[in-house]
Amino acid sequence: MPAGSGRWGGFWEQRTQQLQSRVRAKEDKIAELETENAVLLLKLAEYKGKIEKSRSEATRISTLYNKQQRLQRNTRSALSQLGLVIQKLNQDIQAFHSSSWALLRDYQDEYQDRVSEIVTAVQRTQQSAETLLACQSKVAHLERALQDVSARHQLERQRRKVLHNSLVETVLVKCDRPGHPLINKTYHFERVYGPAESQSAVFGDVCPLLTSLLDGYNICIMAYGQTGSGKSYTMLGPHSDDGPVLPLDPQSDLGIIPRVAEELFRLISENPSRNPKVEVSIVEVYNNDIFDLLAKDSIAAVSGVKREVMTAKDGRTEVALLASEAVGSASKLMELVRGGLQLRAKHPTLVHADSSRSHLIITVTLTTAACSNSTADQACSATLPREQTEAGRAGRAGRSRRASQGASAPQPVPGNPAGCVEQVQARLQLVDLAGSECIGMSGATGSALRETACINRSLAALADVLGALSEHRDHVPYRNSRLTHLLQDCLGGDAKLLVILCISPSQRHLAQTLQGLGFGIRARQVQRGPARKRPPSSQTEGKRRPD
Repeated sequence: MPAGSGRWGGFWEQRTQQLQSRVRAKEDKIAELETENAVLLLKLAEYKGKIEKSRSEATRISTLYNKQQRLQRNTRSALSQLGLVIQKLNQDIQAFHSSSWALLRDYQDEYQDRVSEIVTAVQRTQQSAETLLACQSKVAHLERALQDVSARHQLERQRRKVLHNSLVETVLVKCDRPGHPLINKTYHFERVYGPAESQSAVFGDVCPLLTSLLDGYNICIMAYGQTGSGKSYTMLGPHSDDGPVLPLDPQSDLGIIPRVAEELFRLISENPSRNPKVEVSIVEVYNNDIFDLLAKDSIAAVSGVKREVMTAKDGRTEVALLASEAVGSASKLMELVRGGLQLRAKHPTLVHADSSRSHLIITVTLTTAACSNSTADQACSATLPREQTEAGRAGRAGRSRRASQGASAPQPVPGNPAGCVEQVQARLQLVDLAGSECIGMSGATGSALRETACINRSLAALADVLGALSEHRDHVPYRNSRLTHLLQDCLGGDAKLLVILCISPSQRHLAQTLQGLGFGIRARQVQRGPARKRPPSSQTEGKRRPD
């Protein structure tokens, strides 16, 4: 090869080697750059992941920041409100402290005052100890003296009773009629009224029973006698279509019932603190049937409503569904009596032009609060005669009476610390019996004859009951008649019974007079236990009459 070409060949070879070296360097550089690029791509991917994570974190932080901002705003608002509440509480606490201090000061002052009073009371108690001992000694002495006086008083009452029973008045019956045996009989009674005795004089002996009524005793006042002998006159006064008029004139001829009404409410007015309640019921026993004269259905009728007598759980006799009405004055009571009298069965006979054909029973129920230390009834029982009778002359009726013997003072119901019973219920029964009749003399026929027979049978049953009681028989025939069944409590129970015996002085009525006097003797012979005060019954005695 030529030299020139060899020189260029070496150059080009050297140049080629240089270029190859440069190429290898470039390739190495490229490889290095590619490696670096791969590393950078990895870092870029890593950074992109971190950026995405940072974005999520930034979003979360932004959300939390917003929540925190809202919470801060709410907290500031709540803190502001809480500050107001705390401020108000501080004011209340300051006010409470002020009032507490004031209350404490008042309490301390009050405490000091009470301590001073207690000290003073203790000093007074200590000073009164000797006085108390002296009083106790005096009380013991007075109790012994009272026991001694009570024993002497009881002995004196027994002596008075024996003396009183020995003081009797007599009714002498003499009759010497041609063709008839001579009659010369003497009847002994504790009180006999002449025909000139006034109605007020008779009521004067009845009046003490009203005091017993207010003290809680059951009372029964009964007029017995033949037709025309003056029973209704004695009980009500002279016959009048208008009835008795109140207030009473002391000299008037009004009978026991209107006088009882006026006196009862007068006594009630003297002690209204006992909260008295007065109720009235009126029945008649006609042809052995009981009729309610205050029943609502009887207002437009010509007679009362028929009722039945029954025995309650406590043993008392009652009339089923009996109407009663509360009264607040004597005039109201007598207004009811007048209404009942208008419905009472009446029929003229040859003996009496206005003859009552039924037994009239007016019941006044008195409910009061009462105390056991009442001495009014003791005084009454000491002055009330056991029985009295009057015989009449010249058409004037006689009267007899019998009260319970050995009446004891009322006893309080146990369990009341003040010694007072809550309530005491007493009944006053005013009975105007129909008159016994001799059928031949009365001229009764038809329905009047049946009335007479029923009247005589019921009065005979009444006499049989008194006879059984006076003879202390084991069986007393109360149920032989509705009259005696209805009056069972006052005849053989614990009531104070007063019998007013009305008799005629005419020889024409001699048989009926002797029969009436015999009835009075039977009544006088009845010996009963002491009268007792009775609490209100658990049974309802009747229904109130509608106003």
